[in-house]
Amino acid sequence: MTQIISALSEISERYEALFVDLWGCVHNGMTAYPEAVAALQAYRAKGGIVVLVTNAPRSRSEVAKQLTRFNVPEDAYDDIATSGDSGRAAMFQGAVGSKVWFIGQPHDQPFFDPLALIENPIKIEQVALEEAEGIICCGPFDPLADPSDMRPQFLYAKQKGLKLLCANPDLVVDRGETREWCAGALAQLYTEMGGESLYFGKPHPPIYDLARRRLAALKPDIPDIAILAIGDGPHTDILGAMGEDIDSLFITGGLAKTETKTNDDPEPAALTSYIAKENINPQFSIGMLR
Repeated sequence: MTQIISALSEISERYEALFVDLWGCVHNGMTAYPEAVAALQAYRAKGGIVVLVTNAPRSRSEVAKQLTRFNVPEDAYDDIATSGDSGRAAMFQGAVGSKVWFIGQPHDQPFFDPLALIENPIKIEQVALEEAEGIICCGPFDPLADPSDMRPQFLYAKQKGLKLLCANPDLVVDRGETREWCAGALAQLYTEMGGESLYFGKPHPPIYDLARRRLAALKPDIPDIAILAIGDGPHTDILGAMGEDIDSLFITGGLAKTETKTNDDPEPAALTSYIAKENINPQFSIGMLR
């Protein structure tokens, strides 16, 4: 059974490093949560290492710029591992071919920026669906539109045998008070229709491999037992931590706020019911990161 805590400091001394989700934990898609920032700063001040692990479909540098705009200071974290960087590496290694149909918005175009870490990257060309060898999905064209609107294009793509590279496995996020669809919802639909989707963010192994490399560059040989994953996504953050055999702290006041009846803290009975329903097993739970 999960242990409800009121502050990260109650358990932080057990861990040498944190893998921390961003959206719903550190910021709301518009601005930082001051208490979350203060908790991470305090953890680092005592020698802990914070690696932000995000399903954002963009590079580490682009996420850092966004954090600055959201008033998340640099002293709240040590490094960033993104689904975008993990997916970009696969793209430039030819995971879905060289001619790709892009699903996303104009601000997602940096996904195609050169990636210096890849030796002999293939040349990527964005083309119409009819000419494509594969699909790159950073998110819906319209995050408020129902994913099922993509069925006609996905039926055609499936018939052509195109693979879809999903740069963000999240299904939804809350931007302020507005819930938006993410790339994961489109990839899920494509898979349900019989297409093949490739995932590079939480809960899938590639992003954790990247996060561990980021961590090892800061301090080698930290064992998994000394890492705590923090996040509000039951099927990304918590299932991902379970798959990697690392402890987790579930932020109940994010995506599951209503189901866990979280005001300041989750309602214990509602939380127990939700955890059982979603088949997750976080070691700890808290209303919001603080």
